[in-house]
Formats: sequence, C-alpha cells, structure tokens
Amino acid sequence: MSYPAGSRVRVRPGDPDHHTRVPRYVRGHTGEVVAALGRWPVPDDSARGLPPRIETCYAVRFSAVDLWGSGDHTVTVDLWESYLDRT
Repeated sequence: MSYPAGSRVRVRPGDPDHHTRVPRYVRGHTGEVVAALGRWPVPDDSARGLPPRIETCYAVRFSAVDLWGSGDHTVTVDLWESYLDRT
C-alpha cells in the first residue's frame, strides 16, 4: 500500500521486544504524510540479523499538541510503511 502526500496515517502502537526505529512518542498517534522518501531496507530487520525487507519510507508530520498536549509546532518523523496504518 502506498500513501500519497496528504494521507492521514496512524503509527502502529506496538512495543516490540526487539530493535525498532519507531519513536515511542509517536506510537499510536495519527499524522499526515508529507512525502515519500524512496524505498530503503527496514533497519529493524538488519539490526536483528534478518534479511531486510525493502519498503517505502515516509516523512510523517505530527502536531506537537497531539503528541504532548501543548505546543504550536509540528514534528516530522521518517517512518517505514510497515509501521503505518491508514486512518
């Protein structure tokens, strides 16, 4: 599944027992895709010694108030496709 710019996506909330590049502060939150950044190896797989999946990585923007309850700025995080669900 691909997410064009402007798509609303929810970061999967899981807390895996292995390495992940998903920051804890965005897990379970909804953001907006800003851009697709190309296809890259999923670093979680490489860190675990697995053959890496190649997936699209997205720049996803979150409102600070949604993440922390205050702030008038946004935070943009690079997230691989398997970390996301469409809202």
